[in-house]
Amino acid sequence: MNERTLTAPRVRSAPGIVSAWLRARAAMPLAALFLLLAQGAALAQAWPQRPVRVIVPYSAGGNTDIMARIASERLSGAFGQQFLVENRVGGSGAVAGESVARSAPDGYTFFFCATPQIQIVPLVQKVGYEPFKDFAFVSVVGISPNILAVHPASPAKTLKEFAQYARSNPGKLNYGTGGAGTFGHLASVLFASRAGLNMVHVPYKGGAQTTLALVSGEIQMYFGNASELIPQAKLGKVRLLGVSSLKRNAQLPEVPAVAEFYPGFQMVAWNGFLAPAATPKDIVERVSQAVAKAVRDPAVVERLGKLGIDALGNSPAEFAEIIRAETPLFRDAVKASGLRGE
Repeated sequence: MNERTLTAPRVRSAPGIVSAWLRARAAMPLAALFLLLAQGAALAQAWPQRPVRVIVPYSAGGNTDIMARIASERLSGAFGQQFLVENRVGGSGAVAGESVARSAPDGYTFFFCATPQIQIVPLVQKVGYEPFKDFAFVSVVGISPNILAVHPASPAKTLKEFAQYARSNPGKLNYGTGGAGTFGHLASVLFASRAGLNMVHVPYKGGAQTTLALVSGEIQMYFGNASELIPQAKLGKVRLLGVSSLKRNAQLPEVPAVAEFYPGFQMVAWNGFLAPAATPKDIVERVSQAVAKAVRDPAVVERLGKLGIDALGNSPAEFAEIIRAETPLFRDAVKASGLRGE
């Protein structure tokens, strides 16, 4: 009778079991990452399936609100869901910013804000968000320089003459702003610093009041919005001496850039879309492309132009680069203003 040899089954050694377990354990985070990426891609492909909120940090009727509604109307048509503007006022825009930063990053909440919420407010007061950490930059809808205007009775006919006049009268000239810490305030402070001027700051409650103060002669200088000052200039009630962009503005080719006299001077306001930081990149990119397409429409360009806004529509990377490039200027202006900051 043939004997059969019985071979004991192989048993994996303890070290082998541990090694396999460790490999499986190490693979778990990677698998989870792939799962999250897959879920994000699926979310982006299905988006939007319901209305999208667009949070605006200013009250209805102002330039930022009007721009948000123009852009949201076009995005609603592009994506087949309503982009609904919500005005959330408070804390110079900090309330709205914090609300968006804490919102779910699912593509259903966007922040349509202006320069101050990113470049000024975080420097002068405590806010519940960090611009580069808590937001994804989507696209700038439009940009607008401020315009330096004086009363028509001023002996200065040019920016150079005004600077000489102000230096000859230290502490005797008043400049108005729409409030401490506003874009116009910091533009004025930076100009005074570069030109070596000593003027008295008179803050008002908004640009409309400041414009009236300039027209009446209560103040001698105002760095204001194009939509406020150009109509008054056409009536001969104010004189425009300079724009805060690096180059002359297409709407005002006869008005020089302040940078022509003080190289490097640039403070240009922007309005654009941001999203919570972890919003799927595909959604951010789709909205950015839709904004760019919308602002190329001649009808939109015309509507923005009436507000003194130059249509832009850039990419997320280009938007972020604008922020990085202008940050040092705003830090310098805040420091020169004496407002709480660094």
